[in-house]
Amino acid sequence: MSWLQALVLGLVQGLTEFLPISSSAHLRITSTLFFGNDAGASFTAVIQLGTEVAVLIYFAKDIGRFISAWFRGLFSAEARKEKDYKLAWYVIIGSVPISVLGYLLKDEIRTSARNLWITATMLVVFGLLLGLADHLAKHQRDELRMKDAIGMGLAQALALIPGVSRSGGTLTAGLFLGLNREAAARYSFLLAIPAVFGAGLFSIPDVLERSGGGEQASIPQMIVATLISFVVGYATIAWLLKYVSKHSYSAFVWYRLMLGLVLMGLLSMGLLQPI
Repeated sequence: MSWLQALVLGLVQGLTEFLPISSSAHLRITSTLFFGNDAGASFTAVIQLGTEVAVLIYFAKDIGRFISAWFRGLFSAEARKEKDYKLAWYVIIGSVPISVLGYLLKDEIRTSARNLWITATMLVVFGLLLGLADHLAKHQRDELRMKDAIGMGLAQALALIPGVSRSGGTLTAGLFLGLNREAAARYSFLLAIPAVFGAGLFSIPDVLERSGGGEQASIPQMIVATLISFVVGYATIAWLLKYVSKHSYSAFVWYRLMLGLVLMGLLSMGLLQPI
C-alpha cells in the first residue's frame, strides 16, 4: 500500500463512519477506483478503531456514567432502576448480533461480501429504506427501550455487508421504531463501540502477519491512517449531531442512490471489476 492510499483511506474513514452512507463501501470503492486494489476488510476494521476512539472521547462523560451505573446495578436493586443502568445493558444486548455473526461469517465478510455489485445494491436498497423511515417515522421518543436495542442491534449486524452502513442501518431501525433523529444517532454511536473495537482488535493480527486479504499496509501506515480517522471522525460526530437536530436525512438518501447507480454503471461498462 502506498502512503497516499493510506492517508486517503484514513480521511475517508473519518468522514464516512458516522454518516449513513457506509464507510466500508467508500473505502472499498475508493481503493478500487483510485488505487486499483482492495485495501481489505482487515485494514478497514483496524482504522475504524480511530473513529471509535473519537466516540469514546466525545461521549466520555456519558460512557463513564453508564459504566458506573452498570457496576452499581450489579449489587444494588435501587441502582437497577436508573436509566443509565438500563442503557448500559441496551448497548451490551444490541452488540450481540453483530459480534456473533461477525465471528461466524468472518471468511465471507473478507471475500464474497466485498463484491462491488453487492455494495452498489446495498447502497440503493438501504438508501431507500432510510428515506422511507425518515419520511414515515413519528420521531417522537428520545428514551430508549429494550425493543429499540434489539431492533437496532439486528440492523447493525447487516452492516457486515459493505454498502449497508452500520450507522445507516441502526438509524433506519431507530426511526422506524419511533425514536427521534438525535436519539437514534446518539445510540447508534454508542452501539458501535463494542462491535467496532472488537472487530478492529480481532483484525490486528491479520494485518501484522500479512494474512488478511487486500493490499498490505505497513505498521506506520496503519497508525497514521488510524490517527487521521480519529481526528476527522471526532469533527464529523459534532457536525452530524447538530445537523440531524434540524434537518432530515434526505441529503444522505439521495447521495446513496446516486453513488449506488453510478457504481452499477461503472461495473456494467467494465470500468470497475466487482472483485
